[in-house]
Parts: sequence; C-alpha cells; structure tokens
Amino acid sequence: MRPLGLADLPAALAIQSEAYPAFLREGEAAFASRLNLTDSYCLAATREGELIGYLIAHGWPGQSPPPVDTVLVAKAASAVLFIHDLAVSSAGRGLRIGRKLVDRACELAAGDGLQRAELIAIEGAASFWRTLGFSETAASAYLAQKVAAYGPDARWMSRDISR
Repeated sequence: MRPLGLADLPAALAIQSEAYPAFLREGEAAFASRLNLTDSYCLAATREGELIGYLIAHGWPGQSPPPVDTVLVAKAASAVLFIHDLAVSSAGRGLRIGRKLVDRACELAAGDGLQRAELIAIEGAASFWRTLGFSETAASAYLAQKVAAYGPDARWMSRDISR
C-alpha cells in the first residue's frame, strides 16, 4: 500500500470502469484534483507492481459531499475525512484490500486530527461499509438531495475515526 499518484490514473480509471456504472464514473481531471488536495489520503494497493485497488479520500468540510466528476479545489478547512471512492479490481477481490485501504486512510487522517469519516454508500454497498464501522446518519433535506444524485440506493454514512 502506498499513496496513489498521477501515474496510477490510467489503471485506476480502468478499475473504476470495471466497478461502477457509467453515471458514477469520474474523469481523469476529477481524480487528479483529489490527489492534489493538501489533505489527500488517496491510496493505492498493488501486487507485483500492478494496481489492484485504490481509495480516493480527502479532508473536506463536513456533510458537504462534492458532486460526481467535479474537479475539486480546497475551499475550507477540513473537518472530516471524506471517502469518495473505493474500488478493487477482480484480481484483488477476496484479499480484504478495501478494508486495509480504508483502515490506513482513517489512521492517517486521525493522526492529522480529523475525528470523523463520511461517505456516500452507492449501489447497495451500505452493508460493506457497515462491516467497517460506518452507519447511516440522518441527513438534512439539502444533504439528502446531494446523496440522491448518486443513485436510488445511495446512503449517507459516517463513523468516528478518532484515536
């Protein structure tokens, strides 16, 4: 496991295409913008030099998920770890890579003083996120509208990451 870099983008985009429906896929510019944020916790999982999973996560204002395929610029102090995207290739499935990536990002973010992680569980993934300690959290009408843009099964979830 290591930081996800710009050189990883072609492989990450290929994994994203394998994992997500077209309306949830993001372009290279959106991915790159998350890597360039000051509070970036984007990670790569590799095996024999090949990218087999990635996590796009970054510090962000609380309860403020960015829209899909948006190029980000830090606009306010980070209040939470926002987990934007987690995908594992078919070659990496069954190795608990997703859990390891999330655990490492939470550890790094907690070390930097962040105390909560937030995410939008998509495509029925809420049960996976529950195994990592996340739970559905009440959302304001404004937040619920943003979450709905991620699909009918999208769920707003959060968890404590403080040490």
